[in-house]
Order: sequence, then structure tokens, then C-alpha cells
Amino acid sequence: MTTPEQTYTTPAGRVLTDADLDAISNEVEHADYDVEELKTRRRGRPLLGSAPAEVVPVRLDPELKSAVDARARIDHLTTSEVIRRALRKYLDVA
Repeated sequence: MTTPEQTYTTPAGRVLTDADLDAISNEVEHADYDVEELKTRRRGRPLLGSAPAEVVPVRLDPELKSAVDARARIDHLTTSEVIRRALRKYLDVA
């Protein structure tokens, strides 16, 4: 009598079977990974400039917030990117 194959769900919702895990394990065992290079990879969000970015809370009146949101939709950008671009232009910073 065989045991039914077990399934596992990743945090992203992908379902993996025992066969999938065996395939992944075989790939890792037979791959030529540079462990030191993997250790040096930066995790987290990409840098926006020369150093990690700082969150700066700002209060916007409803009209200004609506205008920023509308511009973000039109330009297919995030609200944060619209604000960053506006500040760079106003402050003449590249």
C-alpha cells in the first residue's frame, strides 16, 4: 500500500507536491551555486538613491491628495513616485 502524495502550499499560494520538492532538491544538489556570491546579495527593497530611503510622513489636504492620486493614475506611477518627482523638480535635485 502506498502513501498518498502530500501537498504543501507556499506563502504565495503555489501548491507543491512531494515530487516537486524532490525535483527542487535534486536541482539544488546538482547545481553549481556560488555560495559566497549568494550571501552578498542585498535583500529588501532596492535603493532609491545612494543609501536606504527614509520614510517621511506628510499630511496632505483632501484636494492635494486627490490631485496626487489622479496624477499617479494618469502616469501609471505610485503616489510615492509622483511625490518624489515633484520634490526633485521643486528642489532642483537630480
